[in-house]
Amino acid sequence: MRTTGGSAENGRDFKISGLSSLSGFIGYAGAGRAGLSSLLRGLFSLLAMAFVMVPGLALAQDEVPTLDKADNVWMMLATALVLFMTVPGLALFYGGLVRKTFTLTVVMQSVACACFITVVWFVVGYSIAFGEGTAYFGDFSKVFLSGLEVGTLSGAIPESIFMLFQMTFAIITPALITGAFADRVKFSTVLVFVILWSILVYSPLCHMVWAGTGWMFNAGILDFAGGTVVHIASGVSGLVIALMIGKRRGYGKVAMPPHNLIFSVIGVGFLWVGWFGFNAGSALAASANAAMAMVVTQIAAAAAGVSWTLVEWIVHKKPSILGIISGIVAGLVGITPAAGFVTPGAALIIGLAAGVVCFFASTTIKKALGYDDALDVFGIHGVGGALGAILTGIFATNLITGAEGPVGVLDGNGGQLMLQLMGVGFTIVFVGIGTAILFKVASLVTGGARVSEEAERDGTDLALHGEAVQ
Repeated sequence: MRTTGGSAENGRDFKISGLSSLSGFIGYAGAGRAGLSSLLRGLFSLLAMAFVMVPGLALAQDEVPTLDKADNVWMMLATALVLFMTVPGLALFYGGLVRKTFTLTVVMQSVACACFITVVWFVVGYSIAFGEGTAYFGDFSKVFLSGLEVGTLSGAIPESIFMLFQMTFAIITPALITGAFADRVKFSTVLVFVILWSILVYSPLCHMVWAGTGWMFNAGILDFAGGTVVHIASGVSGLVIALMIGKRRGYGKVAMPPHNLIFSVIGVGFLWVGWFGFNAGSALAASANAAMAMVVTQIAAAAAGVSWTLVEWIVHKKPSILGIISGIVAGLVGITPAAGFVTPGAALIIGLAAGVVCFFASTTIKKALGYDDALDVFGIHGVGGALGAILTGIFATNLITGAEGPVGVLDGNGGQLMLQLMGVGFTIVFVGIGTAILFKVASLVTGGARVSEEAERDGTDLALHGEAVQ
């Protein structure tokens, strides 16, 4: 039992003193004037004992969660940083990578995700993801944020900021998917799909991985900030839709270079900075663990930029700005599931590996298989997320997680690698099947998913949105 204001021995002394005072009080209560001084001394001792003992008795109960102002401020900042990753970060990154007459279309898709998924998360997404429910699906006790009041806490932070932080993850994940099918899917189909996908794929997967009742959470599968929930999910979904919708007209026959790499560099800069909120914010506290998550995030991003650049230089004879910014994103993706579990040395290895593996996945393997993933969502997010999740099972260490924390193969726990492989495999199957069904439904609802031949030839900005980049 915790005690305050003295040791357990002192507490016992106060009890003895109090009993003596009580007997004195009883003994002298009827003794008249002669016993008045003793009576007053007894009352004083009883009052002193009460003031000392009451705090100790209160501490003997379960501690009531209290708001930590530092944690709250950090999580408010982290939430803003993650939202900043989508708008303007991802919007600029994707907007610069497509052809000029398709720029506003892909930007619109990121902005629309920020708006529509906010409403979805408020209405039902948060409840499915973090309601009690089953091992696979939350309940509906939190629909329309039911029960969330101004003073409701989630640990040491307001539940309102926890909900909002998780909302930013729900926003960016479907926005990432849109890069895979850029230039060829109707906006109406995109909207119907991302709404359905957020409710029936993202939110249940989030529940399984991060909610206390989720099966992956309780199985011990490690995903600190979204290797499975965000990156494998978006990458696999992007690949499935790219295969279902088919290649862009002219793909492989006409050049389709990025129209403005300066936009993309600025976008990656915003993503890089925002990723500190993404990874370090997932500690849910202004803690040493959050600080280390920031350190390993920076190291992995830079290392992957280095390795992608060097490999591209060797293979294609010239290092490109497109290559180095793609490498940076690959490193950020790779470290995401591991950020709260690994050392800086391991982050360096993860980053170097992510740069090399994602380079070949986005170039050689994509060309060999012949699919048209326009902005390499699968090659970077799908492959990078899977790689990071697997390497987490190797490098997780109690030097970071603490004496009782999870560890990987190098710390003697070979079973963790098998758990990570199981988590990756399940995510691929669950997301792949769910995406195929929901994209087909969205296509039927909107009378076909593909834009007209004219729009695809001349650009979707004017055809779909009546606007154009000047």
